Amino acid sequence: MGAYLIRRLLLVVPTLLGIIIINFAVVQFAPGGPVEQMIAELRGQGQSTLGRITGEGGGEVRNANRPPGGGGGEGPVGSYRGAQGLDPTIVAEIERTFGFDKPASTRFFEMMSGYLRFDFGRSLFRDRPVVDLILEKMPVSISLGLWSTLIIYIVSIPLGIRKAVRDGSRFDVATSGVVLVGYAIPGFLFAILLVVFFAGGSFFQWFPLRGLASPGADALPFFQRALDYGWHMILPTLTLVIGGFAGLTMLTKNAFMDEIGKQYTVTARAKGNTEHRILYGHIFRNAMLLIIAGFPAAFIGILFTGALLTEIVFSLDGLGLLGFESAIRRDYPVMFATLYIFTLLGLVMQIVGDFTYTLVDPRIDFEARR
Repeated sequence: MGAYLIRRLLLVVPTLLGIIIINFAVVQFAPGGPVEQMIAELRGQGQSTLGRITGEGGGEVRNANRPPGGGGGEGPVGSYRGAQGLDPTIVAEIERTFGFDKPASTRFFEMMSGYLRFDFGRSLFRDRPVVDLILEKMPVSISLGLWSTLIIYIVSIPLGIRKAVRDGSRFDVATSGVVLVGYAIPGFLFAILLVVFFAGGSFFQWFPLRGLASPGADALPFFQRALDYGWHMILPTLTLVIGGFAGLTMLTKNAFMDEIGKQYTVTARAKGNTEHRILYGHIFRNAMLLIIAGFPAAFIGILFTGALLTEIVFSLDGLGLLGFESAIRRDYPVMFATLYIFTLLGLVMQIVGDFTYTLVDPRIDFEARR
């Protein structure tokens, strides 16, 4: 297992590099880059902003000496449509300020050299280090992803096992209806319904709508802060749980149903083993392998993808919202930093999933080769 883990860890490097290269190449052709957006902003705000960018009138150059984050909208001075009517020296200064006066290859190697030190540069439009932004937003996304994933697995696995054991019963039919509703309703729509009914939308105001803490919560004792945190987490977590438990429940049921019908189960029953012993001593290990295989993808999906609309609806300033806003504004340092972290975490979680295989079933040997 040790040699296998080492090989998988070594494969992380070329995989991560390949993903970054592909995305970096794609954004070179994306219109509306940060330079174009800044020029459009300057044309709308007038000469006071021009002075701040070019350093005229005692102002400083905004966002100077930034590590490059990507392309899109780069080209010779005056080649931007939005730059028509602007002094070419101003456009050249904007390019230099954002680092787009360098060739794409130079920007890429400078970016990757910084990433090796986990130095992601500064945001083009927030004027803050990218690491600080990510660390500031990460607790929100981790809270949503962690609690949602734990609750989904705690609810779905026992429910799926129960449905498999009592297949065709009234319990199975009734819970299948609930699962179908949870699967059919989009998560963001369910979030809106929760806001309307329970967060002061039209009926009750039992839960807060914004953030993960009430104003002044830092001054409260630890126990009261924990209760306040849980109070704020109920609706966002419930939104993600409703959207994620249906698929895992049916996956668990189908996995156990498939194992229940196999010959080794019939043999174990013929030997006089109890149903509990057959279910948890023989079937459980084999059926859980398929569920464990989907854990890394489920966790990453909830943590960084599924939480985006939830963060927007409940005004939670997390990584999902940060990545979305950065993509809209073409804030390339933030975009590529979040892509780098998400990809790295996803690859590591895949390795963790393989290691968990051996914990569930020690008979699995990744070193074995035919």
